[in-house]
Amino acid sequence: MEQREIKNVKTISEYHQIMGLPSPDHPLISVIDIGKHSLDGDSTVFSFSFYAIAIKRDFSGKMRYGQQEYDFDNGMMTFISPKQVFSFESNKKSCTSGWLILIHPDFMWNSTLATAIDQYEFFDYSTNEALFLSEKEENLIINIIQIIQQEYHTNLDGYSQEIIIAQIELLLKYAQRFYQRQFLTRSKANHEVLTQLESLLSEYFNGPNLTDKGMPSVQFVADALHLSPNYLSRLLQTLTGQSTKQFIQDKLIHLAKEKLTTTNLTISQIAYELGFDYPQSFTKLFRAKTNQSPLEFRKSFN
Repeated sequence: MEQREIKNVKTISEYHQIMGLPSPDHPLISVIDIGKHSLDGDSTVFSFSFYAIAIKRDFSGKMRYGQQEYDFDNGMMTFISPKQVFSFESNKKSCTSGWLILIHPDFMWNSTLATAIDQYEFFDYSTNEALFLSEKEENLIINIIQIIQQEYHTNLDGYSQEIIIAQIELLLKYAQRFYQRQFLTRSKANHEVLTQLESLLSEYFNGPNLTDKGMPSVQFVADALHLSPNYLSRLLQTLTGQSTKQFIQDKLIHLAKEKLTTTNLTISQIAYELGFDYPQSFTKLFRAKTNQSPLEFRKSFN
């Protein structure tokens, strides 16, 4: 990705000003009908101090986050948390429709969502892990957004914030459900990720990295697959019932069993070959996974 200066946008009002939008009705939340406004980012790299939830259709352009880029398609949602770095590369002649909700963390202060929002892992997903919506799902999400918009444009009273936060929380819960559906329905692409992970670990375990650097970290594996750690872990939970760490450890134990049954290496030698600094650590993990010590496992084959 070409290195460009990052535009840090600290307030929602500042974002409106940059994008040539009218001033927001509320300093801590904004609901923008993209179909009525041009959001040409002019390839600017942004970092917000607030949350952004977007549902976009008919976008002729690209969005970048981290090392990945993605062409927008119909009915796709993205979630951006404060301090994430991303950019738009839009075609000025394109016709874009959809909605953009900007929420400053202070708007949620003193509500359960202030802390609960961190539980929605998709705010840490990369752009290429966006949520694809069916027409039915898209209509449901837009209905919620329009309720938020109605409250947003109404004169705010003592109930407005509570109602808006409740709708945002409902939107996030539906997004969580739809992501779970996406893990199941996009099975071909997801199983390709699983195949790539198998190959990656096989290459790593059969090369010098395992002995020299130890067991690969979740971050290393996720980076190699161009996925965020949370997305990869959630995907593996759906496909295999295991987290990424558990998946890696099970592959390592499988390799350990091969060495215990097909070589005369000592337990310590095997531990060092598998990247453990201390044989006791290897024995502890092996027992946790198999309910046997490595020595007990080897003896069971003699």
